[in-house]
Amino acid sequence: MHLQRIKSLSLALIVATAGLAGCTVNPVTGEKQLSLVSPQEEIAMGANQYTPTQQTQGGQFYVDPELTLYVRKVGEKLAAVSDRPDLPYEFVILNNSVPNAWALPGGKIAVNRGLLTELDSEAQLAAVLGHEITHAAASHSVQRMQKAQLISLGVAGLGYAISDNQWSALLMGGAALGAQLALAQYGQGDELESDHYGMVYMKRAGYDVQAAVKLQETFVKLSEGQEQGFVQGLFATHPPSTRRVEENQALANKLGTGGYRGVEEYRAKTTKLREYQPAYKAHDEALKLAQEGKFDQALAKVNTAIKLLPREAMFYALRGRIYKEQDQLQKAQTDFDRAVSLYPEMFEYRLYDGLNALALNQLDEARENLQAANQVVPTSIAYLRLGDIAARQSRRDDAIANYSQAAKADGDIGKEAQQKLARLTQ
Repeated sequence: MHLQRIKSLSLALIVATAGLAGCTVNPVTGEKQLSLVSPQEEIAMGANQYTPTQQTQGGQFYVDPELTLYVRKVGEKLAAVSDRPDLPYEFVILNNSVPNAWALPGGKIAVNRGLLTELDSEAQLAAVLGHEITHAAASHSVQRMQKAQLISLGVAGLGYAISDNQWSALLMGGAALGAQLALAQYGQGDELESDHYGMVYMKRAGYDVQAAVKLQETFVKLSEGQEQGFVQGLFATHPPSTRRVEENQALANKLGTGGYRGVEEYRAKTTKLREYQPAYKAHDEALKLAQEGKFDQALAKVNTAIKLLPREAMFYALRGRIYKEQDQLQKAQTDFDRAVSLYPEMFEYRLYDGLNALALNQLDEARENLQAANQVVPTSIAYLRLGDIAARQSRRDDAIANYSQAAKADGDIGKEAQQKLARLTQ
């Protein structure tokens, strides 16, 4: 995903279409609704934001490609019987322990690794995917953008509020709009609508719709018990309620029970994922310890994770961050290089590798990695340090260009960039 492509969906383009768009008929519900975004732009929006939004939430779960193919197969089966089968649907698993799933405009759908471990059948997976397919098919994300004015928030600049703090969250630029769409809370009306038509699609595809009811009952119980992972993830974006359970049960009664559940099939397909769980648990514990400044304990935990699953780039990236915090830059470089070799498309690993190479005064390697990171998800810290590299290499125009980008940021990053830019241009 090139930066220019991310920038292409500008506010001006969306506003320009407002004069052409108006009252349209929702292809799922058949109801009239105001639409300021054409179907073509809706598809372009999802396509532009899909990769960077994935990467800001862990990137793709690549260590079990067969599981991704399975989720894709189930998703495509449901999409084919949806009310918008012609959308360019895509389905990915994100390498994220938080139970969640989301849909971007145009049928770009993701489900977190952490949610898959909580399901017990293919029919429940179909309930999740059918729900997200409805969000996309019924243009719920676009409608939320219009109501909440997320259009202007999402594309008015590149969202450069990133800190240089090693453990702070990376607030990204090009993925700002996609992240808002993916993580904004749906209203009860959209949730009920997605439950309803998701179950209809389940029935058309031959699944037991009672699995959707059971899943919602489970979610309500978990929400009442304040299950932490779900509260942070799925419940924050898809709030459960007893009303949803009641309406889902009424629809299930109307649609009729029976159909494929796929309990054994799902267990077989998720066997590796469940085997990997101890490794990811050790990683998550290591991250928490690192955030608390307990680096020796964190190092022990992440070493356990690496021993259990040595093919996971995420683990090396975390260990590299710990080594960097301990000023063991050579060890950090080895781990960051390893993370990049395992998952070269992941902007975060490229960013860490580049910043560490700069600390080692390896300017060419730092520049290569920071530029690669910005091609996927641009960040203010990458622009700032690319400006530093250009200045040190006497590339004045490049330094000015990069500092100018970083100067748009809030906080310390923006101030530092403004000061350095002023010195170069005065």
